Amino acid sequence: MVDTPARLLRLLSLLQARRTWTGPELADRLGVTTRTVRSDVERLRGLGYPVNADLGVTGGYRLGAGAALPPLLLDDEEAVAVVVALRTAADGDVAGIEEMSLRALAKLEQVLPSRLRHRVDALHSAIVAVGGGGSGVDADVLTVIAGACRSHERLRFDYTRHDGTTARRLVEPHRLVHMNRRWYLVAWDTDRRDWRIFRADRIDVRTPTGPRFTPREPPSDDIAGYLQRNVGAAVWRYHARIRLHAPAEAVADRLPPSVLVETIDEHSCMLRTGASTLQALALNLGLLDVDFEIVDAPDFAAHLGKLIGRYERAIERTTGV
Repeated sequence: MVDTPARLLRLLSLLQARRTWTGPELADRLGVTTRTVRSDVERLRGLGYPVNADLGVTGGYRLGAGAALPPLLLDDEEAVAVVVALRTAADGDVAGIEEMSLRALAKLEQVLPSRLRHRVDALHSAIVAVGGGGSGVDADVLTVIAGACRSHERLRFDYTRHDGTTARRLVEPHRLVHMNRRWYLVAWDTDRRDWRIFRADRIDVRTPTGPRFTPREPPSDDIAGYLQRNVGAAVWRYHARIRLHAPAEAVADRLPPSVLVETIDEHSCMLRTGASTLQALALNLGLLDVDFEIVDAPDFAAHLGKLIGRYERAIERTTGV
């Protein structure tokens, strides 16, 4: 027979793995009598584990939330960080760890104190995972944003733009999205009266949040897909409208989802694109290998002029022309 300490650990593991167990179920798993199960439950209670017992046909034993995190031995910030990491792993693209991550997450949630349960629930309801790796965003920032999403409370924050300047924003947060090693917030900007995408690592939240708002119709039923289509425009420093002298169907397959192409006629189309640098914008257009004209792109024409001069000098030095 398994000794008492080992049996208690096994009992604790079972209670953490599922919400409710009947006495006979636990007895069968442990290979003991229901009387021994009752004794072991009392021992766990004596050690500080909040094991609740419900009477009746549908009753059973369940592990409740305690007033503190031990025996997990995690402080509040560590607990939130573990939840974020486990959720990311469970929804991630690393084969073989999703199920284990979910089991570990279920155990952690069952013993969380009530002061953290709201934060965990907020993360669950507000986060959409699209794959990728970890995040450099502070867990407290994610928690505040996720809580505002869940409670439908307006969020005020200072947002750092591409040029390093900051701007005050007031938004109605909808969802947090994790994609390509970054966290993004999809929200309705109350000043610009339109949906916007914000990088979470550039957000400096201001608390308290509020007031509450009535949720709007989201920009898409597929928020993950919406972000994939629009995240480029959200992080571009330079935006451009370019007329391509080629039909839209000839270039559409070579463009990322964030670039919009609109048919003008059977011989040309309008490209709404951008990039973090003028060099990248020029490179992307060059790879399309079609003639184009600039409709609206501040500073881009001057940059192309510099490139033309550089290429002409290279030709002269190479051919002696």
